[in-house]
Amino acid sequence: MAKTARETFRVPAGEVDLAALDPRARPIGPKDKAAAEAEMIDLDARIDTRQEALYAEAVRGGKRAVLLVLQGMDTSGKGGVIRHVVGMVNPLGLHIASFKKPTEEERRHHFLWRVRKQVPRPGLIGVFDRSHYEDVLVARVEALVPEEVWRARYDEINAFEAELAERGVTIIKCMLHISPQEQAERLLARLDDPTKRWKYNPADVDARAKWWDYQAAYADALRRCDSDIAPWYVVPADRKWYRNWVVATLLAETLDEMDPQFPQPDFDIEAERARIAASMIA
Repeated sequence: MAKTARETFRVPAGEVDLAALDPRARPIGPKDKAAAEAEMIDLDARIDTRQEALYAEAVRGGKRAVLLVLQGMDTSGKGGVIRHVVGMVNPLGLHIASFKKPTEEERRHHFLWRVRKQVPRPGLIGVFDRSHYEDVLVARVEALVPEEVWRARYDEINAFEAELAERGVTIIKCMLHISPQEQAERLLARLDDPTKRWKYNPADVDARAKWWDYQAAYADALRRCDSDIAPWYVVPADRKWYRNWVVATLLAETLDEMDPQFPQPDFDIEAERARIAASMIA
């Protein structure tokens, strides 16, 4: 029996060696862009239908929601995933939050303060473009806080995610795994295209100088914060079309397992048909 995407891309147990995971790998699924685009049509429809049922559940008092966490080095495709994977879902059923450099106000609070405000309400698919993991990645590599502070945050994150799961939030965490060679090409492409230069940030080149420090930080975050209630998936991201297919499949599989149901009406359908007919003006 073929492996599911969740089985295939779940972060390996134990020590995590990102250098051993190929960012161009295609272990399952489509082997070319055309096949992936054809499958995405069905995946988008599948996700959209499941999301509508999830939203309908919440209208009738359901408590469940989904949180898709997207992490990755710059240019790994967080925005692309949002556009191509959840972009086809009814916007009323989405809550998208992007976590940039903390503001002065945010720095005065606990690191989870700004994150808690963005947790999706029941019935929604929430998407985090970066997330609470910035505080054990950037904070660690850039030495923004003492080591004892960022190390303690692993346990705080695990407790936070357990709390969300208890509240009915199903968590999907995707590390978009890109190679330094592919990142360089994408950064150069931004400089070459006048319509993309606004995306370019010279600080991204500074971060490239610390590439392996960031890879070590990601490996620790994956190892320390992977759990069955909040699993981490390593998504090969050098091929944009394959990256999108993987994340869409992970989301679809998760929603299928949740199996949200459209609630049954609490009124007599035939009686309402009669009322509508009687209300018509000749």
